[in-house]
Amino acid sequence: LAFCRGRIVRVPKGPLIRVVGTEVAIPCSVSDYDGPSEQNFDWEFSRETDFVRIVSTWDSTFTSEEYQKRVGRGDIKLRRSSNDAVELVIRNIQPADQGRYKCSTPSTDATVQGNYDAEVQVKVISDGLSVSGSKARSSTSLRLSEGDSFKLRCSAVTTSPEHTHLHVTWQIKSGSSWQDILSLTHEGKFQPGPGYEERYRSGDVRLDTGANDTYRLSVSQASSADGGAYRCLVSEWVRGVDGSWQKIQEKSVEIATVSIQRTDVVISTSNVSVTERDSLDLTCNITTDRSGIFQAEVMWYFSASPDDTLSDAQLLLSMDHDSVVSDSTLISLSHVDRNSYRLLVRDVDVEDSGYYFCEAAIWVPLHNGSWHKVVERTSAPVSVVVIALEPDYDVFLNASKTPKFSDDPTELNCRITNVQDTEANVRFSVSWYYRQHLPGDEAVAEELLASMDADWTLLPGDRGRERIQNGEIIFSKKSADTFSLRIQWTSESDRGDYFCVISAWSRHRNNSWVKSKDVTSASVNIFWATQDYTLTVEAVKLKPFFVAGHTFEMTCKVSSKNIKTPRYSVLITAEKPFTDQSNPNGTTRIISLNQDSVVRLEDWTDQTRVDGVVLEKVQENEFRYRMYQTQISDAGLYRCVVTAWSPGGGGMWREAVNGLSNPIQIDFQTSGPVFNVSVHSDSPTIYQGEVADLLCIVTMEGMPLEPDDMSFDVSWFAVRSFALDREPVLLASLDRRGIVTQSRRNGSSDLSLERISPLEFRLRVHGCEDHDFGNHYCVVTPWVQSATGVWQREPDIKAKPIFLSVKMDVLNAFKYPLLIGIGLATVIGLLSCLIGYCSSRWCCKKEVQETRRERRRLMSMEMD
Repeated sequence: LAFCRGRIVRVPKGPLIRVVGTEVAIPCSVSDYDGPSEQNFDWEFSRETDFVRIVSTWDSTFTSEEYQKRVGRGDIKLRRSSNDAVELVIRNIQPADQGRYKCSTPSTDATVQGNYDAEVQVKVISDGLSVSGSKARSSTSLRLSEGDSFKLRCSAVTTSPEHTHLHVTWQIKSGSSWQDILSLTHEGKFQPGPGYEERYRSGDVRLDTGANDTYRLSVSQASSADGGAYRCLVSEWVRGVDGSWQKIQEKSVEIATVSIQRTDVVISTSNVSVTERDSLDLTCNITTDRSGIFQAEVMWYFSASPDDTLSDAQLLLSMDHDSVVSDSTLISLSHVDRNSYRLLVRDVDVEDSGYYFCEAAIWVPLHNGSWHKVVERTSAPVSVVVIALEPDYDVFLNASKTPKFSDDPTELNCRITNVQDTEANVRFSVSWYYRQHLPGDEAVAEELLASMDADWTLLPGDRGRERIQNGEIIFSKKSADTFSLRIQWTSESDRGDYFCVISAWSRHRNNSWVKSKDVTSASVNIFWATQDYTLTVEAVKLKPFFVAGHTFEMTCKVSSKNIKTPRYSVLITAEKPFTDQSNPNGTTRIISLNQDSVVRLEDWTDQTRVDGVVLEKVQENEFRYRMYQTQISDAGLYRCVVTAWSPGGGGMWREAVNGLSNPIQIDFQTSGPVFNVSVHSDSPTIYQGEVADLLCIVTMEGMPLEPDDMSFDVSWFAVRSFALDREPVLLASLDRRGIVTQSRRNGSSDLSLERISPLEFRLRVHGCEDHDFGNHYCVVTPWVQSATGVWQREPDIKAKPIFLSVKMDVLNAFKYPLLIGIGLATVIGLLSCLIGYCSSRWCCKKEVQETRRERRRLMSMEMD
């Protein structure tokens, strides 16, 4: 292929048949060449044998003398289509131009390969094509109505000596350009133009052939778009040697100018306003110049929006072309004259407000007696507003019950007065609103309390919805003209302005109710003067002097102002010194009595004195607190915390105000001993598995006591951290009766707690583990027996913690694993030796026959 490659010059295969007087363009191209991309071309012509130079792309002196005038006038020229292709254009070709045309290209190749010229034969034939209209005059005018049909004829014949085909196209002038309607191609196929495909498939546009070489265009259902100038465009085609079709000439003739009279549908009136219960009268007019026999089909539509389509609109009434009207009770359709149709709607309602439009279709009779619809139009919508008949009435709001105190009832009555122009199909409903009353001109939005619909169904608003459901707010209809609002228990948040809105509802023809009018009443202000609640509490100590073991008594007297029928709840609290370890916050809730006189122990945890505190109600405003067998640990400030309650809605009590009494102090002046506590250990660092000994040592200063006159509660705690930043964990406790209590443990270590002397207590941790490390301390509660034989509890004493460290014994930890490993290795080695010996002795024994070898001495080195 590389050796065969070379320059190729191509021209069309001949002969090329052209019609005299037409323009001829002969293309020539070159490929597979070397050198510059833009190639030059030379054209020559020959009738017999010698070639005459015509024109060149690169040499202006190339043209021979006989062609210089035609080339100079532009009748013959070269038109370059690309760098490697040109066309030889000959205007108004004549029979003398028939012959052979040669296209050649100057060589730009390094080597001469391929062909550098090509020839084509051109044959010039006479013009035998004639195109004309159906009449002698060139064109005619047609005036038609919309929906009519028309036919146009065109005659085309050719007497060409060659075997040619005709291509006939009907065109309409759209603006300044011609648009194809329908064509009969040179291959005998029908081809509709753009936009005419659907009409061609439906048969509204046809092209028929007739006698005497006529071509008839038939158009049915003419519309306004079919108006304009029509022409017949005929082109002559011939098949080339290569089988392709070539157009050799084209002619056209204007046939007719068609004008289409549009049919319009108009409603006689524009926007209409009509009063409710009156009649609505609309007329649909059809504008057409059709003089023949026709019938109209009319349909009236209604829609809520002017932009709705026919599919979205509601069909009211229709009349077909036989004047048959669809059935309706309140709507009638009548034929006023030939082109007018009247719609009458009786007893109109507010729902009839909207947009009305009519659709009209023209039907014409056919030859077989049937009717054919030729045109259909829809009018522009007409706006109809139905003015409702509003009833005339006034609304009056008054308060039949107003609160003087909080939780008093409130009742408002909303009454309809001066009712006029009402009918039996009008009913009233109410909506209640609340507006907070603020001083000044500050605007506050109203809040809907509740409303009623046309069926008097209550619809609660967001404000007070829960109170309405609970029955605290009641809405009712006392009579036909009176609605009431009752608040069972009015609170301070209910103070403000109230007003009602009476709505009138009208019943329509479909028995639905539509709101027609709202009237708002004047507002009523609900307000009562309030004063701040006042509560005073006084605590009194009944026995000014007493000693430990005696009974402590105090009373709390309460007085209040501006509280309606109050009740009181009392709480006794004690503020202990901060040395009390049982309550580091300082305040203890002891006992309470609520407003229903129910007593409850709060934070009293002394199980030995469960009945040691009593709180009782002496009078309605006086309460007494007793504490039996007082202990030294009971020292502190005692108060009465009183809460005043007032009756609320639904039998509930509402908290009004709180009060705190003056403090009553319990202080024991004693000259007894002073106790101190410390923790000691001989070995605070131990190894795992050993026993840790921790001693809690109590020392005493001051007045000495006999061992039988003192006792101790001892509790051991541990904090599992170095910095005491975690919660302490109770390990074990020993009470003064000698009962030991241990907390639950997760590890394998065990605890023991014992008293080894009257003032020493020992905690042992057996089999210590790594999680037993941490800070350990003890808390001691001393108990001292008084001269009267009563045991008094002293404040708790906390010792300074000691840190216990648990280490691992590496030798003991690895001793047994090492001995076991060495023993197993020794056993396995001896067993392996035994197996090897047995195998070589009995299992793998072979008897080898040895040959005797001659024993010779070795030769010395010197003799070698």
